[in-house]
Amino acid sequence: MNIANKLTIMRILFIPFFILCFYISALDQPMVLLVFDTTYAHVLALFVFSIAAATDWLDGYLARKLDLISDFGKFMDPLADKMLTTAAFLIFIDQGLLASWIVFVILTREFIVSGLRMTAAAKGVVIAAGWSGKFKTVLQMTAIIALLINPELTILNIVLIYAMTIATVASGIEYVVKNKNVLNK
Repeated sequence: MNIANKLTIMRILFIPFFILCFYISALDQPMVLLVFDTTYAHVLALFVFSIAAATDWLDGYLARKLDLISDFGKFMDPLADKMLTTAAFLIFIDQGLLASWIVFVILTREFIVSGLRMTAAAKGVVIAAGWSGKFKTVLQMTAIIALLINPELTILNIVLIYAMTIATVASGIEYVVKNKNVLNK
């Protein structure tokens, strides 16, 4: 297994630690981060999430730079992103920071794209993530980081939430349109 794939697996292994940050009652103490009122849980979760998100960039960079692109990476890298962001979104629903309909829209896109990928894989075709999907992921991770820094529905956070939702829908539509031939075979 190459270094890029190991980083992808490492991102998946960070997820339980990210979730755990919110369920250790000792971390649910107020504090100030920069100028924002937050909790130790959010700060520790921000740290864990940021490291995990950085592995997303690093594994892609290394895969391209060192020619380590693999079918495993094409499949697992986007899946690891989905797992990490979904964990954050579900926690934000629980905390009242994100509407469940937004997460439903995001998960619907992810299920459709994953289904398309599985259909393609059954036909021996591997579909890598496109640029619109990568942009969607960057917006999602940016919104998550913003909500971890300042867990309030500020104008900036609301703009980021709607921007990531729109980018998610747009990338899902593009993904289906570009790969509809897989469904026709």
